[in-house]
Amino acid sequence: MSSAASRMSAEQIESFLEAPRHAIVAVEQIDGPPLLSPVWYLYEAGRLYISVFADTAKCRNLRRDPRIGICVDAGHPDARFVSIYGRAELREGESPELEAMSWRITRRYCGSDEETRRYLDGLPKKPQAMIVVAPEKMFGLDYN
Repeated sequence: MSSAASRMSAEQIESFLEAPRHAIVAVEQIDGPPLLSPVWYLYEAGRLYISVFADTAKCRNLRRDPRIGICVDAGHPDARFVSIYGRAELREGESPELEAMSWRITRRYCGSDEETRRYLDGLPKKPQAMIVVAPEKMFGLDYN
């Protein structure tokens, strides 16, 4: 690993975000430190999509304050990351569009339709929400 980082280009960032990596989401709590949560995501057409349960602390905090920070890390030994900052749009309620996007997010991490169905069937039957972020600021660094 090099000691100097190089800034990733827009094309490199797009390519980096195509891989199914974990993202760490940071949202502001009403008191105390920011709330950090690992999530699965899909980056498409300049937006980041994250499927979550509607009753989570993430959603409660985003309803109050939509500011969000996201870090997608390549994981050791790959020394790259992308940071994203913006405001989250919280889409709630049942709709075929949200269900389809949730399926697509989960499918990219599970590897097959069968594994995706098994994973989703094992989740609690609770209302879902979709966090949608159009980045206001995004940058990536490569320390490789």
